[in-house]
Amino acid sequence: MNRTSRRRFLTTTAAASAAALVSSPFEEPAAAQAPAPSPAADPGFVLVASGNGLEAAKAAKQALIQGYAPLDAAIAGVNVNELDPNDMSVGYGGIPNEEGVVQLDACVMDGRTMRAGAVGALEGVKTPSKVAKLVMERTDRVFLVGAGARKFATAHGFPVEDLLTEKTRKIWLYWKERLSDRDDWIDAESEAEDPAIKEFIKKYGAADFRPQGTIHMSVRSAKGDLAGVTTTSGLFFKIPGRVGDSAVVGAGVYSENGVGSCGSTGRGEANLLTCGSYAVVEHLRQGKSPEEACLLVLKRISEKTHLVPKHRDEKGRPKFSVSFYCVDDKGRTAGAAIWSGAKYVVADSKDVYVRESAWLYKRS
Repeated sequence: MNRTSRRRFLTTTAAASAAALVSSPFEEPAAAQAPAPSPAADPGFVLVASGNGLEAAKAAKQALIQGYAPLDAAIAGVNVNELDPNDMSVGYGGIPNEEGVVQLDACVMDGRTMRAGAVGALEGVKTPSKVAKLVMERTDRVFLVGAGARKFATAHGFPVEDLLTEKTRKIWLYWKERLSDRDDWIDAESEAEDPAIKEFIKKYGAADFRPQGTIHMSVRSAKGDLAGVTTTSGLFFKIPGRVGDSAVVGAGVYSENGVGSCGSTGRGEANLLTCGSYAVVEHLRQGKSPEEACLLVLKRISEKTHLVPKHRDEKGRPKFSVSFYCVDDKGRTAGAAIWSGAKYVVADSKDVYVRESAWLYKRS
């Protein structure tokens, strides 16, 4: 989408979709060029993933070459992040909740069968995406949470493992000691010089010590079958038991053969309130391109959710961000975010690419 077409999108799509979307009171003129929509893929496979999914995309691509089904390939891809102790937003080594316990969420959906499986607040399993797939395959239910999800995982041979690494333990303790100057915790000055904590602050910043971290992947096979998976350790230092959008069918992921597949990262509560991934796929059904579909739903999130000062800047724009990653039944892909600067990953039979996401608002 070039600069002119992006302006046209923002000024005409609201009129074209007036029944669903009203003109945003927070919109501002485009100040930069958003990327052009991806061309249609060749008859082979194509996948799209969140910006942290480069290595995951490589693994999923290899799985597809080896003949894996699209959902199995997507899970093999995100397992790379889930098993990486240095990825503090997913699986093993994920940032814990406020009590120092790592609780993981994941959801899978197979567009061929319209079946899905999900787990929320799951403890002691490094690869919750695999457990979510078992929920889909081995039960007549969709969503298991907490102790029930843990018992189900145990019944299927998953050992109870400690997911808190030494690095994430230090980061959690550093956060806890700085919550208040009125509690019983006293921080040590030397902690800020710890390599693990310095690395965390360099990556996520010191101003907002509670970012979200998630990985999503959607796959379209050479046959046109669609599938998606989203997995996360959730909001850093969250309330115990909190489940965001990643584990919710229609919010964190939605896949339907003949239409498309979409998933999300970012502020889960905002996406939950709009059933974001489902809404993106519905726009695909109505003939929108993947990029247009993602931007339409992001516009709705910007207009409709968290309309309180805590979540809005001086211009009334969201302080938070949400990103979508989408592939349609033709193999066209897109990534889009509320704020500029986000990236996404695409892989096909030729290569793996990192691309800039389209956006609603440009960061200053």
